Amino acid sequence: MSPTAAKAALRVTRRNARTERLARLSAAEMATESRRLVAHLLAGLNDRGVWSVAAYVPVGSEPGVIPGPPDLFGAPRVGLPDALREAGLGVLLPISRPDRTLDWGGYEHRQELVRGPHGLWEPPSEAVLGPEALTTVDAIVVPALAVGRDGSRLGRGAGYYDRALECVTRNTALIALVYDDELLDSVPTEPHDRPVSDVVTPRGGWLALL
Repeated sequence: MSPTAAKAALRVTRRNARTERLARLSAAEMATESRRLVAHLLAGLNDRGVWSVAAYVPVGSEPGVIPGPPDLFGAPRVGLPDALREAGLGVLLPISRPDRTLDWGGYEHRQELVRGPHGLWEPPSEAVLGPEALTTVDAIVVPALAVGRDGSRLGRGAGYYDRALECVTRNTALIALVYDDELLDSVPTEPHDRPVSDVVTPRGGWLALL
C-alpha cells in the first residue's frame, strides 16, 4: 500500500475512533480530559519560556474542545485559544484561503470569531496578518489525528499545514495535541510531511519527540 493510501485508511480509522469517543463520553468527561490536556500544554510552554503561539479552534471530538452551547453572546466555546490567552500568551489563529493556504490573525476575544469556509471558527478577514506571521511565534500547535513517537504526524488531509509550515524554521517547536490512544509508534508519511517536535496527551502529558 502506498503512503498516500495508508494515510487515507488510517484517517478513516482515527476519525471513526474519535466519533465513537464523543458518543461514549459525557460532556463532563470530555471537558475534564480537555482541561487536563490544556494544563499539560500550558505547563510545557511555560517551562520552555514560550510567549507567543499559533494555535487553532478545536471542534467536535478534537482534543482541547470544551463541550457545551455557545456563550451568552452566541460566540463558540473555544477552549484552547482562551486558555492560551488567559495564560498571557500572544495567540495567532488560522484563516483559510481559497487556494488552500493559511493566513493568520491575532486572537483576543471569542466574540470576534466568524465562521470560515469550512465551518471552522476564525478571526475576521480584517484581522489578517498574512502567511508570514507564522514565522513570528515561538511555538505552533498543529492539529493531528495521530502522531508517531518518531515525530510523524497524520493531519486532516487537506495539506493546509504542510504548506503553511514551509516558511517555518526547524528551530520552531511544532506541538501536536492528541488523545493517548492516538500516540503510535509511527504513522505513514510522505516527503512533504513535516514532523512534529513534541506531543501532548491528556494522561501522558508533554513528550518531546525530536
